[in-house]
Amino acid sequence: MRDFSKPGRSPVYAPEAAVATSHPLASLAAIEVLKAGGNAVDAAIAAVAVQGVVEPAMTGIGGDCFALYAPKGASIPVTMNGSGRSPAAAHDSWYVANDVAIGPTSPHAVTVPGAVAAWGRLLADHGTRSLGELLQPAIRYAEEGYAVQPRVAYDWARNRDKLRADPGSAAAYLVDGEAPKVGTTMRHPTLAATLRRIAEHGAPGFYEGPVAEDMVRTLRERGGLHTLEDFAAAAPEYVTPISTRYRGYDVYECPPSGQGLAALMMLNVLSQYDVGALSELDRVHLFAEACKQAYHHRDALFADPVVNAVPVEHLLSQAWQARAHGAIDMARAQEPVLWPEIRHTDTVYLCVVDRDGNAISLINSIFQGFGSGITAPESGVLLHNRGFSFRVEPGHPNTIAPSKRPMHTIIPGMLMRDGAVVAPFGVMGGHYQAMGHVELLTGIIDRGLDVQEALDAPRSFAYGGGIEMESGFEPGLAEGLAARGHLTVPAPVPIGGGQIIWIDPATGMRAAGSDPRKDGCALGY
Repeated sequence: MRDFSKPGRSPVYAPEAAVATSHPLASLAAIEVLKAGGNAVDAAIAAVAVQGVVEPAMTGIGGDCFALYAPKGASIPVTMNGSGRSPAAAHDSWYVANDVAIGPTSPHAVTVPGAVAAWGRLLADHGTRSLGELLQPAIRYAEEGYAVQPRVAYDWARNRDKLRADPGSAAAYLVDGEAPKVGTTMRHPTLAATLRRIAEHGAPGFYEGPVAEDMVRTLRERGGLHTLEDFAAAAPEYVTPISTRYRGYDVYECPPSGQGLAALMMLNVLSQYDVGALSELDRVHLFAEACKQAYHHRDALFADPVVNAVPVEHLLSQAWQARAHGAIDMARAQEPVLWPEIRHTDTVYLCVVDRDGNAISLINSIFQGFGSGITAPESGVLLHNRGFSFRVEPGHPNTIAPSKRPMHTIIPGMLMRDGAVVAPFGVMGGHYQAMGHVELLTGIIDRGLDVQEALDAPRSFAYGGGIEMESGFEPGLAEGLAARGHLTVPAPVPIGGGQIIWIDPATGMRAAGSDPRKDGCALGY
């Protein structure tokens, strides 16, 4: 139990239903849908649509979506890859011949957004409400306005110059050329009109007609290779989840093109250690070393499996686990893995468990802060830059190619035991997400923390040859890590953000937590 004399928050306990999101308006929208009789999928779509309006640096209809959905009684979760693909004309040989790089604000970093198609398919197959009904809260906030929350304002200010560089983005997201301050009321009438069109016509209202024409025109004016046919072909895909067993729990992740496989690989390595008995120094060191092992393989091998096979079975095998375990020296850091990619961290994650026990773990992203920074002016769609993950390296599994999905960092998670859902969970934060899943789960399972304590705990991340560390660790930890050969640096921004809802198997009580690094909250009844 936490010390109530110190700042902090408690888990939210609810016997019937619970939600956890990174924005209070999204949590409220989800609860309202549940109390009106909607199910977990309905509530999640309503919430994430709201977040696309009120957390514009993080997510929106111009981004991608992944989901794990466990209907009551399901033995494994339904798994959706709602990420978009590159243009059909995007041959890596074209980029090489024309000496074109895929920069973060380049039109070539924009893959066809997959979120709206994923929302529509999830609702058609598993929801009880129409997309049009569930978009109404988002439409209302876009038309009538919403108050900018503190973390939202912080992220907005960090991306001011990106928004200034694009006329459509500057008009939609800046106030007299500046990022809005905390408490400012913001409205997005052009985006509201597009949401209304989607509400009326469904996903075709986004991928066909004037909205698609505006997006394609905007991208092609900047040199993009996109066509209306690319947008019309957008479709989410149901895939088979991947999993591993950790301390008697089954941990489910989306398969590649996402990086959830890296989380499972690290858990397999950590299963050889008594994580709960380790000192803080040993634990942070071990996490760093396991992280290097998994992420090295991620960067070399993870890609769109439709185009390039990923050796999932081998990477989850005992042989790989033994090799990785053998490479870890608890007394000394190994040579750091070089990460050529530029940091990217902007996403929203949410989870819902409804009164019937249906659980959804959903993540939606525009990749970097405000995505590509390109806003299609007539539709108000801010376009993501997920294609920035592609390489232009013929022969590499993640090289750009026609109608191909890039390696994705966003990963929802689902924890089950004996065929029943224990917890939908997720941690935002770009590259950190796989490590975030490991820190969150081991905090609860190995260290005995409650869901909120596990989210509150200080985070470390072995990134770029060093370990980024949040404040809050015990004194002397950085010095102890340095003595083992680690370069430690203060985290430049809070590391990630997460949500989780834990279901007590004996009573069905839901215990929900929401990350204090964001503005959001857990709610339940």
